[in-house]
Amino acid sequence: MKVLITGAKGMLGTDLCRELAADHQVTGIDIQDLDIIAGEAPGKIAGYEPELVLHCAAMTNVDGCEKDPDAAYAVNGLGTKNVALACHQLDIPMLYISTDFVFDGKKGEPYCEWDQPNPLGHYGRSKLDGEKSVRELLKKFYIVRTSWLYGKHGRNFISTILAKAQEAGTIKVVNDQVGSPTYARDLCRAIARLISSNKYGTYHLSNSGVCSWFDFAKKTVELSGIKAEVLPISSSDYPTPTKRPAYSVLRNFCWERTFGETLRPWEEGLNDYLKETEYIK
Repeated sequence: MKVLITGAKGMLGTDLCRELAADHQVTGIDIQDLDIIAGEAPGKIAGYEPELVLHCAAMTNVDGCEKDPDAAYAVNGLGTKNVALACHQLDIPMLYISTDFVFDGKKGEPYCEWDQPNPLGHYGRSKLDGEKSVRELLKKFYIVRTSWLYGKHGRNFISTILAKAQEAGTIKVVNDQVGSPTYARDLCRAIARLISSNKYGTYHLSNSGVCSWFDFAKKTVELSGIKAEVLPISSSDYPTPTKRPAYSVLRNFCWERTFGETLRPWEEGLNDYLKETEYIK
């Protein structure tokens, strides 16, 4: 299958290109190849003649979206609409990467695919706007919501935490935001299976298990072997421009019922990441 991947130089896009290359004819594009915001974007995307588009390109800097909402809605909203328009013109399916930030975190238990979104900030709202365009313009689509994503390509929470742990010896991490860390390679493997199924719809895909950012940081430091103290703090002690959901755990209900499996525990993904990046020797 001829697959076009937007945001191909990003953390997820890079891994997706590698994961799918063995079984598909993959073309990866990024901002230097195509401005998805531009009016001619749908026609240019169609010019690649894909049979499926995986739309990873996004403005993912959450605080950046809060500071510049126009940019967030241009990329995550209008940009996604343009990609969906191209898929509509070609009558092909599209897979759109969305986020746990479409929820407000007030449910207090894992969110299912049918729960009502209620984003707290511009990042979540702009990504939800993208979801709406995909649903309105296409009959054949996959919307994949994931959470706390990290991978080998680009900065992420883990690399930041380990750098601070090595430098300072003591780090403070919020303990009142709870979610499910997801290793990009595990997400890519699930996506590879999903696009081969033709079982369209909305899916939550995250590694299994639940932790706080503090728990995640503590386990990361422990596995890495760095001698550092990790201390819990509240979100009020670490103010940011963005109000984040306190509990954004995603229940992978549709994936588990459709494919009969779960994504592995987040601790296993973390351990493999640390080995593959040589934080664990």
